[in-house]
This record gives sequence, C-alpha cells and structure tokens, in this order.
Amino acid sequence: MKPHYVIDRETGKKIEEITFGEKAIRFLYGKGKTGAFIAFLAARLPLVSAFYGWLKKRPASKKQVLPFIEKFKVDTKPFIKKPEAFTSFNDFFIRKLKSEERPLASSSAICPVDGRYLFYPDISQAQGFWIKGEKFCLKEFLQDEKLAEAFEKGTLILARLAPPDYHRFHFPVDGIPKKSRLINGYLYSVNPLALKKDIHILSQNKRRLTEIESPLFEKVLMIEVGATNVGSIHETYTPDQPVKKGDEKGVFGFGASLVALLFKPKMLELAPDLLKASSEGLEILCKMGQSVGNHYENIKSCIK
Repeated sequence: MKPHYVIDRETGKKIEEITFGEKAIRFLYGKGKTGAFIAFLAARLPLVSAFYGWLKKRPASKKQVLPFIEKFKVDTKPFIKKPEAFTSFNDFFIRKLKSEERPLASSSAICPVDGRYLFYPDISQAQGFWIKGEKFCLKEFLQDEKLAEAFEKGTLILARLAPPDYHRFHFPVDGIPKKSRLINGYLYSVNPLALKKDIHILSQNKRRLTEIESPLFEKVLMIEVGATNVGSIHETYTPDQPVKKGDEKGVFGFGASLVALLFKPKMLELAPDLLKASSEGLEILCKMGQSVGNHYENIKSCIK
C-alpha cells in the first residue's frame, strides 16, 4: 500500500503519517477475507476494546510510554506532567496540556482537537471523502431526519485523531451545549485505509452527538466518534451551561477516534488554506485552538 500523506498546517509541507499498528490495520482492512472477518468480530464485540483499554490502564503499561513517545516523535513540551510521571499508558494518553501551548485564535470558530482535518463547505456536494463516488449519508450518521434536513447543505468538518495525539476535545464556538445523545454502534478503525474500504464505518461506529446553541451560528452539531479500542467517550462539560470556544468538552479513552462538526448553510466561511488542502484530497494537520474560519456576517460587515 502507498504511504499516507497529510499537510502540516504550520509548515505547509506534505509529510508522511506514521501509522500506529500499521501492519495490523493493513491485515484487518486489506483485501484478505480472514482479516476482514477478524475486524468484523473485533468491532462488534465491546469486550475486545474494553479488555485492551483495561491493559493500558494497568501500572505495567507505564513502561510503554517513553518508547511510544520516541517512536512517534511526540512533542513533550506542552505536557503538564513529565513523561516519567505518568502512572500508566492511559494516563499518558488522556494527558492535559499547558494552556499557553494551545492559544485560541481570534476567529469565531476554532479547531476542537489536535488531528488531521477534512473540510467540506457544502456537504450535499461532497462525494468521495475517502472513496471515489461514494456519498456520505447524513441521515444515517445523525440518526435524526430533521437535523439531517437542516444541515444537508451545510459545512462538514472531519477531524481524525491518531493514538499519538492529544485526546481531549474542546468546544469550537461559544454557546450553550445540550446534553449529548448516545448513538450506539461498533468500533471499527477510522484509519484512512479502513475508511477507503468503507466510508459507512462513520455511520456504524459508536458516537455521541451534541447540539450547541450558538449566538453567531444558530446551531452547531459536534459528534465524537469512537473507533478501534475506543469504547470510552467521556464528556466533562455541564449541559445547558454557557461555554466559550476552547473550553474542554470531554476526553477519549485509548485508541484512535474522530470528531465531526456540522454548521448550517451559509454560516461559516472556512479559512483558505483549509479549503485548499481538502480540495486536493489531503488531510491537513491542525492543532486545537487554531482558526477554522469566521461567521459569514462578520466577514460581510468587515467588507462594508
């Protein structure tokens, strides 16, 4: 298989992504029937991910932290704790960062996570996120016909997190979030190799959907999607209480995962560099707090 490349937003350069568990992913989501059957069982049996997650919480897993940091070149400067101070691999995985290491952009919408992003200004026109000719079904993803109708021509943002990433997720806008709704499902991988095989994984996996009432954007949807070894999507915010962009919303347990954002039509003007990367079919590596874009009316008022 060909290497997977992403664009580093800070440098503008194309870089090769080092995939955690690459051999296993290629086996499970390649062309072989045996791997596909094992992937099917692993995704549909919660005990598999629960057991693996339990192992990563054991004190013995602490010895995996430093080799992991070295192999994946994880930047330790933002850490609140020193690498040696983590009590388990999961303790390292759900780490907090120094606030000054993730400054918030002045734009009205920001990146909610550290991850690899794709941007679609009109989801109704977006085909072939990872599979050419395949159309993403919003109704299946949201499991809500009215919401799907309201957002069908809106802006979709997908942010894929890999195991080396910071795994806390934050609010992208100011507003009042409602209580999240669990959409139960499976735990397939969200690695591009898996998604290129079946984009419908996003609508099959376990996820949580939160509606955010926003003074600027009316309503924004934020969906956290679990994946292989991520049975845990833990919300840390208080529903129905005002939040500011950048406030913590929750944390993923061990594994890979994905966050989706949906804005209503003609609400969000995406930053040009983000649009350019997605138009070329490339994910762009962004950090939490960086600008996503601004509200259309804010831009219009500046032009006037």
